[in-house]
Amino acid sequence: MATDIRPAESKLARRITDWLEPKNWIIAVTLLVGWHTAQWSGMAWGAVGALFAAVIPITFIKRGVRKGHWGDRHVGAKPARLFVMAVILLSVATGIVLMVAAGAPHTMTALIVSMLATLAILTVITFAWKISVHQAVSAGACAMLVQTYGAWMAVGFLLVVVVGWSRVELRDHTRSQVVAGTVLGTVVAAAVFQLAR
Repeated sequence: MATDIRPAESKLARRITDWLEPKNWIIAVTLLVGWHTAQWSGMAWGAVGALFAAVIPITFIKRGVRKGHWGDRHVGAKPARLFVMAVILLSVATGIVLMVAAGAPHTMTALIVSMLATLAILTVITFAWKISVHQAVSAGACAMLVQTYGAWMAVGFLLVVVVGWSRVELRDHTRSQVVAGTVLGTVVAAAVFQLAR
């Protein structure tokens, strides 16, 4: 995987930010929750959810990078970030409609609904403040894995802390933006997932 290392920045922090980007957390949580829900058929539904919540969005983002619309796949500039978030909201909402229409397990649609709710709140906040999407997605994924598999999955929050360090180290976010993203992702994803499933 190519990384977007800039001069004089931490290579370790850049690799962590790139390897543990939202797309990878979304793919992991959809497949793991899918397996727990209905084994192989659940993983197939997880793949459908990941297509609309991760694959289509990252494909759109990378196309924008190639065309010079934004600097890298983390889309730091506010106008571009808001535009990308709107496109992702549309993609995720489309995925939910298709999954419901096709009879996906309730738990799987609840998982994607929780992602939509988290992203919607992040988008509103982004109009005023650059809250960390990396943190919200990673923390939300861990929270839903804890709800699905049990307390031992809380070990995943160690990775969330590492991601937060990388975002601050790269000066992409302040500590308060990282903490806010972590809290928001954990609370919103867990609450919506619990209520919707």
